[in-house]
Amino acid sequence: MLSLTQRRFAGDAGCTRREWLRIGTLGLTGLGLSDVLAMRATAADQRTVTDTSVVLLFLTGGASHIETFDPKMAAPAEYRSVTGATTSRLPGVAFGGTFPRLAACADRMAVVRSFSHNISDHTRAVEHVIRGGNRAEAGMGAVVARLRGTTAGSMPGHVHVNAREIDPQFDKERMRLLAADGPGHLGGMYTPFQPGGSGNANRDMRLNINRDRLLDRRALQVAFDRLERQIDASGAMASLDAFERQAYELILGRARTAFDLSREDRRLVDRYDTSRFHPGIRRHGPSSLGQQFLLARRLCEAGCGFVTIHNAGWDMHGGDTQYAIARGMNELGTPVDHAVSAFLEDVEQRGLSDKILLVITSEFGRSPRINRSAGRDHWPQLSTLALAGGGLKMGQVVGRSSARAEQPVSRPIAPENLLATVLHALFHVPSLRLQRGLPQPIASAIDHAPINELV
Repeated sequence: MLSLTQRRFAGDAGCTRREWLRIGTLGLTGLGLSDVLAMRATAADQRTVTDTSVVLLFLTGGASHIETFDPKMAAPAEYRSVTGATTSRLPGVAFGGTFPRLAACADRMAVVRSFSHNISDHTRAVEHVIRGGNRAEAGMGAVVARLRGTTAGSMPGHVHVNAREIDPQFDKERMRLLAADGPGHLGGMYTPFQPGGSGNANRDMRLNINRDRLLDRRALQVAFDRLERQIDASGAMASLDAFERQAYELILGRARTAFDLSREDRRLVDRYDTSRFHPGIRRHGPSSLGQQFLLARRLCEAGCGFVTIHNAGWDMHGGDTQYAIARGMNELGTPVDHAVSAFLEDVEQRGLSDKILLVITSEFGRSPRINRSAGRDHWPQLSTLALAGGGLKMGQVVGRSSARAEQPVSRPIAPENLLATVLHALFHVPSLRLQRGLPQPIASAIDHAPINELV
């Protein structure tokens, strides 16, 4: 762990350069950050890598494909979207009624209406989708980090962004995704960095200070400044090798500023802000989704290759312990509409639309027929999937679903095709296939067909 303490670095008895450089144990490897930076030589040749980043928004619980991007208003009442529909900028295409801002961005998006698999269990479905079905059992971000490097310059290569959930149901879903988004058989060095997190998902760089102080920007700034002064005073930086120096730059340089939202214009922060929305079933709290998207944009702009954003609560069976569809879409769909549209507008204004690929998905969809509790049940035959940017072909609907949104009536798109599409956005795939030493499960993932309409 990176300990922001007052330990002296030079001349401290019993404290070697290797010891104080150590950032933390990564999974079971026992590697320090500088060791991992040195291992970037195993990543793809930089000629195969594009300058595109990915932001993956995962709606855990199983977001209804009907109330999001396939409202089916011509179907019988018990099948159609209970939140109605809103006309999009694409002729003849409607989004769910809680997505008016996203509907206005539809010309910059691609909606897939034939995304399908056959797993109805939450845990297994989350694993299948977030991993794109790869046999290394690694999250998509970990696969990208294996191919691209665990860092990009001075930035972590894969960041997993979530919020501390005060509702027990939401927190259960948060932990489910966090576990599924790990490195699998690729090794602990590809574990995503979780800002402010704890436990296994944050072993690659944990700030070892009190959580209250971590949330206090001024205290965190003081801790970083103290560490920087100690390094300068000791003269130790001059004796570091290239990878050791990069390890420090990761902590004290560009990465440090990328995580600091106070550097953004207040008006832009307000545009992203979703704190006025208070989702929850038993306990409610302000939504931080807008802040997470602003952070994701900053991380991508600074060079991070893959950012996973978690959004919980989409298991809308209805009843007393879970959302009914109408209430759930109002409390969760509305902040998603606000945050994602602000993100798309922001990246377009910055000229980054082709450099950042947004993916919105979930572990499965919801049953086409409303149940007796005003909810919908698990339905993997069709799932939510939408994309934006990344240099892919936008402004279209890919695939078709049946009249009651029960199954694909065109070629089904699988999680494996989604991962292949992400890889096509991030790499020159023909060159990537020639790379030596790829784990066989990753080589197999590269060989899957992407969503052809998009690439």
